[in-house]
Formats: sequence, C-alpha cells, structure tokens
Amino acid sequence: MDKRQKRILIEFFIVIGLTTIAVVAMIYFRHWVNHSEAMRAMEHLGRIVVEYRKSQGSVPPQSYIDSVRNQLEGSPRLGDLQYRAFWIDFESGPDEIMAYSEKDYGSWFIGKGYIVLRLDGTVQWLDKQECEAILKKQQSRKELEMLKEKQMETSGWEPPE
Repeated sequence: MDKRQKRILIEFFIVIGLTTIAVVAMIYFRHWVNHSEAMRAMEHLGRIVVEYRKSQGSVPPQSYIDSVRNQLEGSPRLGDLQYRAFWIDFESGPDEIMAYSEKDYGSWFIGKGYIVLRLDGTVQWLDKQECEAILKKQQSRKELEMLKEKQMETSGWEPPE
C-alpha cells in the first residue's frame, strides 16, 4: 500500500468517525429537546395549578386540567399525564406529587424517569427508581387499583374470567 492509498484510507476512517459522532450528537440533541419541552409544559401546568389554587382554594379537577392541557406549549411531549388531584387532601404536604409523566428517552444522557409536578408547583426530573419509591409511599391501594383499571381499558386487555 503506497502513501496515497494510506492517506485515502485514513481520511475515510476520519469521515466515518466524524459522521458517527455527528449522528449520535443529533440523537442526544433530539432527546434533550423533547425532555426540555416536556419540562416546560409541566412547568406551565404547574403555574396554572398554583394560580387556580390561589383563586379557588383547592387543586383543579381533572376536567380542568384536561381542558387547559391542549393549550400548553409542548403538551404532546408530556405523553400520558397522570394527575393525582383526586388523592390530594388538606393534610398533603408541598412535596406531594400532584402530576407525573413517565418518560423513556432511550439514551444514556437522559434515560428513563418521570417528570414530576409537586403540590407547591415545583417541577423536577426524577429517575425511575426514586420516583416509584416516592409514589409507593404516597399512593393508596385504591389509587393503584384505579390506575390498573385505566391501563387495562387503554390497552384493551381484559383479565380471564
């Protein structure tokens, strides 16, 4: 192999390497954008809920959230939003999870987790295990049963008789 052939081969591998890096970077950027838009939509929802609580003295019902959700910028990025207002009572603390959405971005950079809206209006990203541990403490058996029924309705699966 002469010098020219070696140079062409080296340049080929450099181009392949740079292309691979660029593709991976674009995938991570897409995940970051989706994550950011979902966080922004949840923050907007949090502001709406806090304003409602100030004016009405309680958290808004599910029907109110359903009506304003479509107006949120980035709302489709939230996915399947679980709103827990039915389970919030006067003894609930500000760190109580009011709404959450499970997200799996399929990347090492962001990964699997939940976008969480707390009762005080703060929004945060929690990894899957941490959020599920918090929800396990906060959710009642009846709430878990209702979630299971909802999943069966949406999936079309029915338990055998």
